[in-house]
Amino acid sequence: MKQSLQLKLGTQLTMTPQLQQAIRLLQLSTLDLQQEVQSALDSNPLLESDSGEQAEAPGSDSGTNAENAEASPSAETPDAGGDSEWNNDIPADLPVDTNWDDIYSGGSYSGPADADDNPLEQRNAASESLQDHLRWQLNLTPLSPRDKFIGEILIDDISTRGFLQTPLEEIAASLDMEEDEALAVLKTIQQFEPAGCGARDLRECLLLQLRQLPADTPWLAETVSVVDSHLDLLGKRDFRQLGRRTRLSEEQLGEVVRLIRSLNPHPGEAFGGDEPQYVVPDVIVSRRQQRWQVELNPETTPRLRINAGYAALIRRADNSTDNNFLRDHLQEARWFLKSLQSRHETLLRVASCIVEKQQGFFEQGAEGMKPMVLADIAEAVGMHESTISRVTTQKYMFTPRGVFELKYFFSSHVSTSSGEDASSTAIRALIRKLIDAEQPRKPLSDNKITQELANQGINVARRTVAKYRESLGIPSSSERKRLV
Repeated sequence: MKQSLQLKLGTQLTMTPQLQQAIRLLQLSTLDLQQEVQSALDSNPLLESDSGEQAEAPGSDSGTNAENAEASPSAETPDAGGDSEWNNDIPADLPVDTNWDDIYSGGSYSGPADADDNPLEQRNAASESLQDHLRWQLNLTPLSPRDKFIGEILIDDISTRGFLQTPLEEIAASLDMEEDEALAVLKTIQQFEPAGCGARDLRECLLLQLRQLPADTPWLAETVSVVDSHLDLLGKRDFRQLGRRTRLSEEQLGEVVRLIRSLNPHPGEAFGGDEPQYVVPDVIVSRRQQRWQVELNPETTPRLRINAGYAALIRRADNSTDNNFLRDHLQEARWFLKSLQSRHETLLRVASCIVEKQQGFFEQGAEGMKPMVLADIAEAVGMHESTISRVTTQKYMFTPRGVFELKYFFSSHVSTSSGEDASSTAIRALIRKLIDAEQPRKPLSDNKITQELANQGINVARRTVAKYRESLGIPSSSERKRLV
């Protein structure tokens, strides 16, 4: 085989470490960004949180630091013009005389909370579980050691919703005892609070709650009869057949249903559970002087700077190992600050463009939402769709109408009779508005909702209405029918 040299021209995209870092920071959520910033502060001595105090580098005298503070009030590194050798060692794309490189004040960095405001015992305290609450009542009940042992087994088998999960006969068989003995202990547990816990099904759960009501409760006897014998008809909302079997009028059935609705079908959910997770918005939108203003949330935007004391050591030192260590970390710190600034500038541009295109939402609510896709924002800000996708993922916007993820403002479109396009989000809002205004006795069917939307100039198929209704978590018309 003959060997030869050939010259070819071609182009390819090379991902530099700086570009990879910028892309990674761009797609981080607020919580992940705070962890990344803290990790950078821990690993890079040239980076520090801008708390308003001038830090001193180890081994540097106070006089030198005072001179640096007077010459550079904004914590800039020493002037590069005084030492050409030091200046030549710093890459050209990262000049040392730029203001934002030495201190990036995109907002205030929120450090750990004060221990007095958030004690350790409060942060780590766990809410009482349902099993703990039932065991506490079991220990206060005068029972034999054997019955308390059985009670512990039964309580451990109760789900977070308050129901016994395993059939009682299986529990009795596993404990090598008669079912009646386990049933007697279960009846005791069913008298504990909250009412209805320890039930084996929904019927028993509701009956337990009804039997703990005062005897003079209106319509109590009729409600017990309906729950005990006709719960299946009530679940189907077959009020006509239910009225025939119970010989109750429609008004009387309405009183019975009202009493049943006051009960809790999942009594155990009041205990335990995960602590609520609050969303911290990245962008704040407010109306000022008849205009919508967009700004970054200062509480989630880190405020970092270059340590001026260490930067001064780099200028005075030689090419020793320690100096090269500081020089490398100085370059990494500048890259990190530049990536942070790029992230927040991109987020602010994209959020501002979204607000500009969706002013109808801010003025009228979800019904005023316009159809918009990632390509629309990408074209407006001059970026790629993948960049817009990264910016809008797990980023949240605080508005006068609530907190929304940036992805919320993007939706598909549906053609209308006027030739314009309507947002699927706006159609969902209209469907919810129609259902909220319907009569409970005669709820709107999907066909009727389709006709109502057509009267407003929005032509959608019945199956589309059904899909949007299900996505909103709204049951069908037969399941929404009520007497009260």
